[in-house]
Amino acid sequence: MAAPVVDAEYLRQVDRARRALRALIASKGCAPIMLRLAWHDAGTYDVNTRTGGANGSIRYEEEYTHGSNAGLKIAIDLLEPIKAKHPKITYADLYQLAGVVAVEVTGGPTVEFIPGRRDSSVCPREGRLPDAKKGAPHLRDIFYRMGLTDKDIVALSGGHSLGKAHPERSGFDGAWTRDPLKFDNSYFLELLKGESEGLLKLPTDKALLDDPEFRRYVELYAKVHRFLIFP
Repeated sequence: MAAPVVDAEYLRQVDRARRALRALIASKGCAPIMLRLAWHDAGTYDVNTRTGGANGSIRYEEEYTHGSNAGLKIAIDLLEPIKAKHPKITYADLYQLAGVVAVEVTGGPTVEFIPGRRDSSVCPREGRLPDAKKGAPHLRDIFYRMGLTDKDIVALSGGHSLGKAHPERSGFDGAWTRDPLKFDNSYFLELLKGESEGLLKLPTDKALLDDPEFRRYVELYAKVHRFLIFP
């Protein structure tokens, strides 16, 4: 599909949608799933083939029924009324804006949002997102395919400061931090504490400690109260 024309009216609708998203996320406490939706739509990108990525294709059943996307239909449905009221905005922009607002509403940094993403109806094959049951080599395979670095891998993992795992969606249960509705660096602090009672540690989380290159970034972000997860 053609890229949207980001004119004055488009920007006005983005501003109105941002306000609507703030109200929705604050009232529903749904920041974690909105951030997850933004990430899962974007995280299918392949830098070599220039396919996948933040293009709104996750709204299609073919993609939102991937195992790694279990539960995300909830977020997609919550955003439909906002999309209906702001029709010029692409789904691709709306989903990323929802992630940006989720971070801001929960105390994270203000993230610059640049609109203009085009929508796609082409869904990537299943398997482009990380598998939480695997370790460091798998993380590098997945994230290097996106064109990201070890530092990016660790920074993006910090998004787990928001939300919790649900057994019916991932097979895992529990939150990574003591306040799963607050965006800060608690994820890294909890990782370095070791086995905290009741807090979740996935194989991919433990890989960030076991791998020396990953661990040095975990230690870096543990010292920084605020960090930016979106370049």
